[in-house]
Amino acid sequence: MMNYYIGIDLGTSSCKGILTDRSGRVIKEESVSYPVLTPHEGWTEQDPAEWLRAAKRIIKELSSGIEGDVKGLSVAGQMHGLVTLDENDEVIRPCILWNDGRCERQTAYLNEVIGKERLSELTGNIAFAGFTAPKLLWMYEEEPENFARIAKIMLPKDYLAYMLTGVHSTDYSDASGMLLVDVKNKCWSDEMLDICHVKREWLPELYESYEVTGRVKEEFSLPDCVVTAGAGDNAAAAVGTGTVVNGSCNVSLGTSGTIFISQDTFSVDPKNALHSFAHANGKWHLMGCILTAASARKWWLEDVIGCADYAGDEEEAKDAFSDVVFLPYLSGERSPHNDVRARGAFVGLSASTTRGEMSRAIMEGVAFALKDCLEVSKQNGVTPARTNLCGGGAKSRVWRQIVADVLEIPVDILETEQGPSLGGAVLAMVGYGEYGSVEEAAGAVAHVAETVEPDPSKYGYYEKKYEKFRKLYPAIKGAVQG
Repeated sequence: MMNYYIGIDLGTSSCKGILTDRSGRVIKEESVSYPVLTPHEGWTEQDPAEWLRAAKRIIKELSSGIEGDVKGLSVAGQMHGLVTLDENDEVIRPCILWNDGRCERQTAYLNEVIGKERLSELTGNIAFAGFTAPKLLWMYEEEPENFARIAKIMLPKDYLAYMLTGVHSTDYSDASGMLLVDVKNKCWSDEMLDICHVKREWLPELYESYEVTGRVKEEFSLPDCVVTAGAGDNAAAAVGTGTVVNGSCNVSLGTSGTIFISQDTFSVDPKNALHSFAHANGKWHLMGCILTAASARKWWLEDVIGCADYAGDEEEAKDAFSDVVFLPYLSGERSPHNDVRARGAFVGLSASTTRGEMSRAIMEGVAFALKDCLEVSKQNGVTPARTNLCGGGAKSRVWRQIVADVLEIPVDILETEQGPSLGGAVLAMVGYGEYGSVEEAAGAVAHVAETVEPDPSKYGYYEKKYEKFRKLYPAIKGAVQG
């Protein structure tokens, strides 16, 4: 009988799941969408019950009618979200998501009163509005009655794991983004808990991503299926793309965008423009996160243009080189600016500007924002020689080439473009004992299907345009925030 593994990716717009064999071959896949709630401008929330309904449906579909047993399951998921439960395990309020912008004042308090230097000493990072700690301070100050009811604090994927197993757990990679963990020493920071008015008993136990935390409850009809701690979506995507070797790099073009660099040792960017987080393989990574990536193209086509003809738009954008520059700060920005009030813009428009030129400028603008993060990495002595590319935006051949040309490194496209869900399945394999380590499992599962080489003839064009891009943020910041 064949052994199978389930990897679940709890995303912002949908929950995705895959069933694989030990080689990582995808046998089945399933996806369920759900809404994002926006009760006020700049706020984003979700009902955790939507996630559970989606996960139940996905698990049922993936596990039905197969010749074999599901031996392991792991959940990857959107990071930083705040899920709170009361003493009866009831959700107290909708989850405050990673891209929520309400915590500007609490973020400023942490960075300016507690101080960036002290935060970096305690956690390896400074405060960003999307992190969990500012959300807790906001809840303490703005919803004291709800805060007083807290019995458990969870990250989004850990809520699913808790409902599947009854075990209150998290992993180091996801917990790194809470600003409550001493990332270097892999433990909760007592001082940060005091600062945020958090009781230790509210928090889950910490595990490595590949460690078994429990078994699936009987009600889910997966007998003897182990569940591992799982990982934040970016760390899981890195596992799924084989980005587990020191210095290896993965770029994700999802709703948000990331540049993820695996490291064997812990390090901190002196300016804290990049995050210093734990990795799902038991080690660490540096990561730059931009809040708008593939979602910028979706906004442009579906919300502004009013169509979903991505193939036609790609054809128009393919050779539409121009002087138009796009700032992709539609939801504020995290790395490297840490500015919730940053705003997007098209600059350089004329009466002859075409839709194709604007579409291409969006893809270039996202690549430039990722280059901002890569340049910080280079300043810290970490210069990747190549990168993997995953996420929905990676399906675009034009965008793949733009990323290669802007970053000036080869871009590897994997055979299986499943990102976090495949990483979750790999972690489940390691937890069950199918492989001895994350590195061994990732090496067996992740295979490069295609390499996009950068075009040196485009370097000059992009270097000139990138310099213009870099100058626009501080100039426009003064205009829109003044």
